[in-house]
Amino acid sequence: MPGYGLTRARTMGPIAEAVSAAGGSLARVFGRADIPLTLLDTPDRLILLRDQLSLVDAAIREIGDPALPARLSTGIGIAGLGPIGVQVRTAETLGAALARVEVVTPILLQTATWTGQRQQGANAFYGYTVVERIESGRQANEILALGYLLGTVRHFLGPAWRPAHAVVTGATLAGRTEIQELFGSEIAFGSRAGLIFPAFHLDTPNPNRHDPGRLATAEDEPIGGDLAACVAHLIELGLDETRPSIDGVARRLGLSRRTLQRRLDDLGTRYVDIRHRVMAQRAKALLAGESLSIGRIACELGYTDTSHFTRAFLEWTGMTPSRWRRDVRVRRPVRDF
Repeated sequence: MPGYGLTRARTMGPIAEAVSAAGGSLARVFGRADIPLTLLDTPDRLILLRDQLSLVDAAIREIGDPALPARLSTGIGIAGLGPIGVQVRTAETLGAALARVEVVTPILLQTATWTGQRQQGANAFYGYTVVERIESGRQANEILALGYLLGTVRHFLGPAWRPAHAVVTGATLAGRTEIQELFGSEIAFGSRAGLIFPAFHLDTPNPNRHDPGRLATAEDEPIGGDLAACVAHLIELGLDETRPSIDGVARRLGLSRRTLQRRLDDLGTRYVDIRHRVMAQRAKALLAGESLSIGRIACELGYTDTSHFTRAFLEWTGMTPSRWRRDVRVRRPVRDF
């Protein structure tokens, strides 16, 4: 079974800002990528990797700037990598940092991809590959990733450092001259995207090492990369706009309805079970708040009336929404003022 890539929604913020700054339409860009604008308000939410690639591609077409991915990632640097940037800043050497990145990237930031370092004689190859079968937006995503890889190495070697050369897949590259200027190196074509530089740089110590002892944050939570996890994330995403259907989820995954049902059955679960779990989690999160009435929450979850939502919630949890909300309020600690 092929892997289904997921990534953090935080990567969409800089893309949206660039589109707005250029006078483009965010509604049109997100509409072309078939993803809701509400994701901009929840940067730690998970989305399909193929949706991120589609968004980058749509943004490039909207503002007519093929160098946009390179401009974004080189401007942001490792700060845009979230928990991966933390791993880089706390490593003792460049080689240790790249080894950490290879291990934690598919766990914390982006599944169905490979980011790592390999020796090529006297040179090191620091590469990035999308292992999921996605063609649309692949090269633009590689350029985006190479800018972040460049920022990782520059944390150790300084902002003026340049690789021997960079590599992308394909046979042509729109905006190649400008992208080369942004990267500070020539760009060649090969079977895997990456940066090539002398291997002795791997021993470079961290010039500004951060304290490795720190508290974990929500963004450090592992990304589930299996099919059931992908379905759950797509259902949750669909709740931002309408009540998600199995046909819509199957279409987003590039599967037929029957194929999706069969693969979930092989995993010992069903679409309806996953949907009920996601709906219950969203309902509990809304009920734990103080601002929305139960009727409004029912509407937010796609129910036509409160009674239908109440029956569904009772089936999921064994209690009514009003009882669950009262219990939460009783358990909530009283603040001292």
